[in-house]
Amino acid sequence: MQPKIKAAVIGSTGYGGVELIRLLLQHPNIQLHAVISTSSMGESIAESYPHLLQIAEMELDDLQIETLVEQVDIIFTATPSGVSGKLAKQLLEADGKAKIIDLSGDLRLQTPSLYEQWYGHESVDITTLKRAVYGLSELFEKQIQGATCIANPGCYPTASSLALAPLLSEKLIEPQSIIIDAKSGISGAGRKPNTTIHYAEINENIKPYKLNQHQHIPEIEQTLSQIAGEDITITFTTHLVPMTRGICSTIYAQLCENIEEAQLIEMYKAYYAGRKFIRIKPLGSIPSSKEVWGSNYCDIGFSVDKRTGRITIVAVIDNLVKGAAGQAIQNANIMMGWKETLGLDVFTPIYP
Repeated sequence: MQPKIKAAVIGSTGYGGVELIRLLLQHPNIQLHAVISTSSMGESIAESYPHLLQIAEMELDDLQIETLVEQVDIIFTATPSGVSGKLAKQLLEADGKAKIIDLSGDLRLQTPSLYEQWYGHESVDITTLKRAVYGLSELFEKQIQGATCIANPGCYPTASSLALAPLLSEKLIEPQSIIIDAKSGISGAGRKPNTTIHYAEINENIKPYKLNQHQHIPEIEQTLSQIAGEDITITFTTHLVPMTRGICSTIYAQLCENIEEAQLIEMYKAYYAGRKFIRIKPLGSIPSSKEVWGSNYCDIGFSVDKRTGRITIVAVIDNLVKGAAGQAIQNANIMMGWKETLGLDVFTPIYP
C-alpha cells in the first residue's frame, strides 16, 4: 500500500472548505494534515461544525506559508475572491513541493482586466494566471495532468459548460442563441449572515439576482468560446431558491439542424464516454437537483421542440460537491495520476 499524501485546507470554516474536509476524510490516498483559518485560529474545527466531532482534536491553525508548502503535498484554498489569488501567488513563489487547487474565482479568467471588471478586485499578475490550469475535469483532463496549480471552476459554470460542450463541439446549435436560466440553493451564497439568505427572506420565495452582472458570465463565455472555436456571448440569469444545496441550469438554444432526442442521447454518451460523473438521462426523462444531492454527479437531460427548432438542456449538480469540493478532489486525483473517481465514488446521492 502506497503512503498517503498530505493535504491542507485553507479557509476551513466556509461551506466549501468544510465540504472539502468531509470528502477528504473518506479519501484512501490523502491524509488531512492541516485545517487553516486565521479568523478562528486555535479553535477546534468541531466548534464551528459539530458534525466533525470525530476530528475534534484538530485545531484550526494559523497560516505559515513557508512551513506549509514543505509539510504537505497539496493545498486547497477555499478563501474568498480577492484573497485566494494573492495567497496562491505566495504559495507558488514559496517554491515548496505542494500543488495548489484554488476554489475561488481569482485564477479562472485569463484576462486580468476582465477579472477586475466582473469581480471588482485587482487581478493577480499574469505570470500567476498562466501557471493556473482551468480545472473543468471532464473537458480539460490533459491540461490538468501534471499541473501544479488548478483554478477550480465555479458551480454555475460547471453545470452550464458541461451541458453545452457536446452541442458546441458538434456545431449543432447557434452559438449566439444561448440563454441560461440557473437556480441555486442558498449554500452557494456562503455562511456569512446577510439579509438575502435570512430565513424570512428566502423561505417560500424565489429571488433573481445579479441580472446581467454575475461574475460567472465571463467564465462560462471563456470556456464555451474555447470549445466552440469562436467568441460566444450568453444571456445568463441566476436565482436563489429555498433549498440548501443544488444547482439546476435550464438552457435554451437554437438548433442548426433537425435532430431527434434519441440521437442526442447517444451523442452525449459518446462525448462523455468513460466519464463516470456525467450521467445522461434516458429518453423522456429530465433531471432534478435532488437526484445528485451529496454527490459529484452532473446529470443532463434535454428536450427538442420541433415547433420552434430550439433545444432545452437541463443540467443539475450539487453546488458544494461537483460545483466546488468534489471537483477539487477530482482534479487532485487527475493531477496525481490516480483514477478520477478515487474517494468520490463512495458518495451515492442522498434521496429523498
